[in-house]
Amino acid sequence: MVTSAPSLDVDVEIAGRLRVAVGRLSRRVRTTTAGSAAGLTPTRTSVLLTVVRQGPIRLSELADIESLNPTMLSRAISSLVEADLLARVSDDGDRRAAWVQATARGKRLTERMRRERTDALNHALQRLSDDQLGQIELAVPALEHLAELLKDRHSDMHPDMNDVNDVNKDRRP
Repeated sequence: MVTSAPSLDVDVEIAGRLRVAVGRLSRRVRTTTAGSAAGLTPTRTSVLLTVVRQGPIRLSELADIESLNPTMLSRAISSLVEADLLARVSDDGDRRAAWVQATARGKRLTERMRRERTDALNHALQRLSDDQLGQIELAVPALEHLAELLKDRHSDMHPDMNDVNDVNKDRRP
């Protein structure tokens, strides 16, 4: 029996439904008690999480990753530095380069936020039927692969970022 490939309409419908579902999941786990108590906005939360994940990072690279203009990034960084969640660091090899890194307090807050998000998701997963949970478990590898494909798409849109990331790994203060 020969099966035909799904029509473009089906692919567009599935992609749209997936985009909406992932967006809803993201928004519903984004807000955390720890982040709210620290007075973090969604932008500041994202910047903090990125710096913790990336390690010491140039402000220019952070602006690219976060898709923020320099003014908006500067405001977010200033607020996070003032809250002792990030620290500005200098590069002895290039005094013009501006870097930030997470403080111990920033790392602890990030861990609490991640734990809250994971706990919220785990609680919701426990409320699913065994069949639904099994479907999600089977879908996770495909979703992880899809995320990697989209990451590559981002790299393709910004080919110079791969070179910048490789150079910065060697130059971190």
